[in-house]
Amino acid sequence: MKQKSISIMTIVVLFLAGIFMPVILKQYHLNMLTEIVIFSLYAVSYNLLLGYAGLLSFGHAAFFGLGAFVTAVAIIHIPGISLWNVILLGFASTVFAGLILGGLLLRHKGSYFALLTLAFNALFYAVATKWHSVTGGDDGLSITRPDLNLGFTTLPLSGLTSFYYLTLAIMGVAIVFCWYFTHTAMGKTVVLMRENEDRMKFLGYNTNISRLILFTFTGAVAGLAGVFYTFHFQFVSISAVSVDMTTAVLLMVFVGGTKTFWGPILGVFVYVIFQNYLSNITDRWPLFMGLIFVLMVLYVPGGLSGIIMDLWQRFFGKKDNNGGESAAAEEATP
Repeated sequence: MKQKSISIMTIVVLFLAGIFMPVILKQYHLNMLTEIVIFSLYAVSYNLLLGYAGLLSFGHAAFFGLGAFVTAVAIIHIPGISLWNVILLGFASTVFAGLILGGLLLRHKGSYFALLTLAFNALFYAVATKWHSVTGGDDGLSITRPDLNLGFTTLPLSGLTSFYYLTLAIMGVAIVFCWYFTHTAMGKTVVLMRENEDRMKFLGYNTNISRLILFTFTGAVAGLAGVFYTFHFQFVSISAVSVDMTTAVLLMVFVGGTKTFWGPILGVFVYVIFQNYLSNITDRWPLFMGLIFVLMVLYVPGGLSGIIMDLWQRFFGKKDNNGGESAAAEEATP
C-alpha cells in the first residue's frame, strides 16, 4: 500500500511538472518532450508484454504503425473528420488487429512466438511499402492536424503548445490506466502466468484468454501512441511499421529496465535525448546506441531503474524482522 501511495504521488508530481514545461522550455525542447511523452506510452505497452508477461515480440511496431497509418489515411480520405473520431478509428483498428493476430500467434510460445511476430511485422511492412495508393509507399503521407472540438469551442492544434497539452492529457491518462492495470486481478494473473503457467491452469485459469486480452490491450495502447505519433510529426512513413521501430522500443525498455513499471519511461528519456544530440554530431548515431544496448545487457541487465532501485534500497530501504528487504520493494518488481 505504501509503494502504491508513492507511485500515485510520483504520477501527480510528474503531471504537474509537465503542465509548466511550455513556460520553461524552448520550442525545440518542448518538441522533444512531446516526442518523449508519446514514446513513453509505446514503451510502457511493450513492457507490459515483455516485462510482465514474459512475451518477447519483434512485431510490436505493427500495431504502432497501423495506428499511425490509419490516422493519416482517415484524415486524408475522410474530409471533415473530427480529431476524436480519428483517435477512435486508429484505436479500434489496433484492437481488431490485436484480436486477430493474438488468436493466431499466441498458440505458440518462446522463440516460435517471437519469430512469428517478426514475420507478421514484415508482412505489415511489405503492405505499407507496396500499397502506394493508400500508404504513400516510400514517400509516406503528410497531414494537417485537425482542430480539437470541445463542443462549446474549437481549439486549434496547429501550435505546438496546445498539441503538447492534449498529448500530455491523453497519453498521461493512458499511462496511468496501464499502471492501474498492473494492480488489477488481471494484471497480477499475467505475472503469475509468467512465473508458473501450469499451476495457473491447475487453479482453473484460462491462460490462453488471459494472454489474448493482454496482447490485444498492449497492441491497442501501442496503436494509440502511433496515432499521436502521426499527429505530432504531421507525417508518417513506412519507418513507423518497420523492424527498426520495434528495435527502438526494445532498446528503450532494456535501457530503462523491465523490472519496474516506470523503467521504460526513463529509458525513453535517455533514448530520445541521446538520439537527438548524437544525430546532430554524427550520422553513425545508431552505432553508439547499439553499443549502449550491448553494454546494458552485459553489465546492467536490470537497466537504469535497477541501478536506482539498488541505490534506494541501500540508503533508504528498511529491513523486515527476518532481515530481508521491505515488501514495498518486492511489490515494485513485476
